[in-house]
Amino acid sequence: MENKKIFWKLFVDGPWEMYLAATSKGLCYVGSNHKGFEELVNWVQKKFPQHQLEQDDHRLQEYADQFAEYFHGTRTLFTFPIDYYGTPFQQSVWNALHEIPYGCTHTYSEIAEILKKPKSVRAVASAIGANPILITVPCHRVIGKNGKLTGFRGGLEMKEKLLELEKVPAHTKGMNKNAK
Repeated sequence: MENKKIFWKLFVDGPWEMYLAATSKGLCYVGSNHKGFEELVNWVQKKFPQHQLEQDDHRLQEYADQFAEYFHGTRTLFTFPIDYYGTPFQQSVWNALHEIPYGCTHTYSEIAEILKKPKSVRAVASAIGANPILITVPCHRVIGKNGKLTGFRGGLEMKEKLLELEKVPAHTKGMNKNAK
């Protein structure tokens, strides 16, 4: 039987320090800023108990390079492959998150509307909370209907820093100019 592996690397760039993990198909996990290795281990044990973690800095260098470009403000879109696992509903939510442009925000209600499930706001929020690939699947771009920052696995401080990095003006957080 083939030994299944999830490869990982500790990404460090200035104030940013997070674990990146990938399968042979693509990036599958981005850790919270300054959380220990245990966060990754717990996620793998819960989601992929048959897999082994293996450090492979070389294999994850492409991902790390694009993250560095993002944090330096020279990249607004990730082009590497991703490999996420979730329920069909979770995946539909995560796919919708990919459509939120850099520097813009949507509300949970707007995501529910995009999915044509306007009454599923709580389910949308739950799916967003289960997103294993922070930043790449931009759940930090989803805010409360009142414009306030709400739940984020990496913490609200990280969410705020990511939105500042993307130059989302504080007074327009939650104001989607394209909303109908």
